[in-house]
Amino acid sequence: MSDASPALSATSFGDDQRSTWACLFSAPVLIAALGYFVDIYDLVLFGIVRKASLIELRVPEAALLDVGGQLLNMQMIGMLIGGLLWGAIGDRRGRITTLLGSILLYSVANLLNGMVTTIGQYEVLRLVAGIGLAGELGAGITLVVESLPRGKRGYGTMMVSGIGVSGAILGFFIASSFGWRNAYYIGGAMGLALLGLRVFAHESGMFARLVAAGGDEGIARGNVFALFTNASRLGRFLTCIAIGLPLWYVVGILVTFSPELAKALGVSGPIDAGRSLMLAYLGLVVGDFGSGLISQWWRSRKKAIAVFMGLTAVTCAAYFALRGVDSTTFYALILVLGVFVGYWALFVTVAAEQFGTNLRATVASNVPNFVRGALVPMIIMFKALKDGWGALGAAAAVGVLVFAIAAVALWFMRETFNRDLDYVE
Repeated sequence: MSDASPALSATSFGDDQRSTWACLFSAPVLIAALGYFVDIYDLVLFGIVRKASLIELRVPEAALLDVGGQLLNMQMIGMLIGGLLWGAIGDRRGRITTLLGSILLYSVANLLNGMVTTIGQYEVLRLVAGIGLAGELGAGITLVVESLPRGKRGYGTMMVSGIGVSGAILGFFIASSFGWRNAYYIGGAMGLALLGLRVFAHESGMFARLVAAGGDEGIARGNVFALFTNASRLGRFLTCIAIGLPLWYVVGILVTFSPELAKALGVSGPIDAGRSLMLAYLGLVVGDFGSGLISQWWRSRKKAIAVFMGLTAVTCAAYFALRGVDSTTFYALILVLGVFVGYWALFVTVAAEQFGTNLRATVASNVPNFVRGALVPMIIMFKALKDGWGALGAAAAVGVLVFAIAAVALWFMRETFNRDLDYVE
């Protein structure tokens, strides 16, 4: 089958005359946004409670960085596995099925995380939680881009991510007020409560027409291996992953391990990882709305991503240049970093817009999770270089490599703004 088969229906989503406000507050957008809110709450919660939970579990001070890195790796590996699982389910069984299944799994894992008594239990449950967390964003973004008019998709995905990433802010205040175990319990309860709202969600019309048309015959529906059997599809898939690498380099290394890196920088006053993550995600809320609006105003995904990626690189350089500043200045820089890496919604939107209906959920689920999973080799590289180059030198080296890969990928990425998505691969 050709790389881009004709549309399955003559209906043009580009002709939809709904207002922007009607699109922003439509059921698919609100349900996806609330789901992503709970998803981000849990995804970031471990980074917020990492130190407190490990200390209570009697991990020595000297081992906090290594054990924390191992647990984070387990979560990221789970997300890689989950991306493959939920992506296939999303394109075979539907976007709504994925939303329901993923939130149920990570909500139960959240509840059990609050009961752990050993590091072994913690590792297993972070793995399970990662598998569950992997499905929410991809299915939600896919549902939104297939449900809104093509000229207004960016507003919808901006709304999903802008609301969603604020879950990290709630996670910080919940953990600070109620302790790390109760923070996990509350996250699990929120997820289970959200399942009740999913009864108001309806399947994407594009996906429903694909199924009604007998979409399995001759079409690789939900088959992740189809991404690797065609040079064009493979190139688009790898390009989408590469442009997202700076996002998780910043969040996964510079922010998550900010206490250790701040110490190496000679920052005066203690730095709390939970507060750093809260500020970074506060910035991400601003950045996601900002990058989404800019991409709509400029009618270009590439230009908006290029600006935000460039500003992120400059701010990362400033991060390593700061020596001996006070904690307030350091926290302010973390906030600015969060703003500039706020092109997460835009990056996932581009991934969804690059592929046909039969592989869209597969890609939208796998691309962000491959990016998150890329944190595993980043941390391995960081740890390998840390002894010889120091924490700062190792983190900077990882950053240089990540931004170089992302810049090359962005150069070759094709523009997807206003593209008709009603086709199959």
